[in-house]
Parts: sequence; C-alpha cells; structure tokens
Amino acid sequence: MEVEPVMTDETSGLSRSVEDYLKAVYSLCQSGEAASNSDIAEALDVQPASVTGMIKRLAESGYLEHVPYRGVELTETGKRAALRVIRRHRILETYLTRHLGYRWEDVHSEAERLEHAASDELIDRMAAALEHPSHDPHGAPIPTSSGEIEITDSWTLADLAPGESAHVRAVRDDDSAGLRAAENAGLLPGTRVRVRARRRSPPGLLVEVEGSGSVALEISMEVAGRVFMTTDPAGAGP
Repeated sequence: MEVEPVMTDETSGLSRSVEDYLKAVYSLCQSGEAASNSDIAEALDVQPASVTGMIKRLAESGYLEHVPYRGVELTETGKRAALRVIRRHRILETYLTRHLGYRWEDVHSEAERLEHAASDELIDRMAAALEHPSHDPHGAPIPTSSGEIEITDSWTLADLAPGESAHVRAVRDDDSAGLRAAENAGLLPGTRVRVRARRRSPPGLLVEVEGSGSVALEISMEVAGRVFMTTDPAGAGP
C-alpha cells in the first residue's frame, strides 16, 4: 500500500491531505476535547484505517500528540500549521465574496479547492486588498499572519432556553443548504435572536429574529446547531 508523504506542497511544505487532517483536528478540539479517530474519519469522510496510519505519521512528524484514552491534539507546531490553512481559507472566502460576487453559501467549496494552492504571499496581498478583515463572511475569526486567532465561544442557538437571547456570532460554512436556511431566517452575524419556545416534535425552536418585528420563526434544531452565538450585551444570554 502506498504511504502518502507528509511533506509535498511547495506553498506550505505539507500535502493537501495533511492540511485537511490538521484543520479537522483543530476544529474538533475547539470544544476542549481531544479528537478521536472516529470523529476525524467522519469529519473527513474517510475510512478509520486511513486515519490510524495518518495519525501515526503526523505524531511522528511532531504535528500531533496522543492523549491517553481520549484521542489526539495538535502540538504547537501542528496548531500553527492548521491556523495557516484556516487563514488561507477564510481570506479566500472573504475575497471571493467581496470582490468576485460569490454568495456566502457557495464560497466554502471554492475556498476549499484554492486554499492548498495559494501561497502565503498571495493570501497576505489579498488580506491587504481587503484592509485586513478580522472575520470571514460567515462570522468566523481570521487568524493573523503570525498565527494568532480570536478566542470564541462554541455554544449555539440550539443551547438557548426559552426567554434567553443572544447575538449570532458565526454560521458554519460547510453546508450550502444550512447557510441558505440561516440566511432565509435572518440568522446573520451580529443579529440578535430571542428564543420564545422549544418544540419537541419535530425538534426545533420558535425564535424572534431582530429585524423581523414580532414575527416568530420556526427554526429546526439542525439549523440552530449550526449557528454559533455570543452573549447578548444586555446580559440576557446564557
């Protein structure tokens, strides 16, 4: 069986597959938990056996470290490499949206293809042309060129109880249908949302969205789980 090398890409020194693994582990560890092999396999849509081999090579190369009985986490070297890829991706999304007219539900897949080929110099020039944005079109923070990133909460609209309100921080960008549903409901970054009630069957929320007057909207739990929130400045959030 052919073993994929860790280092191949001229722009970053890492293969496309390795960059995808590091980005996936970074995302999975955002909640504070280690990433299991099964979670990584699901995130990347690959076979668990493939994950085992790649994890071993990445650990040997100093990008990952094993957490006994829990999974793996990024080392500082791995985190820097992951943030470099994430910066490329989010700058590309922002540039494609602002300057090339891409809709926010279409830009993710295009950025996924381009992020592995774009050089850091090109990304820095795009960032300068954009006047160094702090967040991408979906509200996610953009890492700086030095590898710093804003610390964010990981709770979602689905976590709010009736009577609680908060502001939309970001919407997950990896599903076009989910982004369209969020946009149609007015769940855009910066928008204030108040939960009126929770619905058991089918699971969902009845919410008031800023700008829609007193009209209550029904939001599925699937969509609510993709909308990240930040505490309401008025203190009404969790």
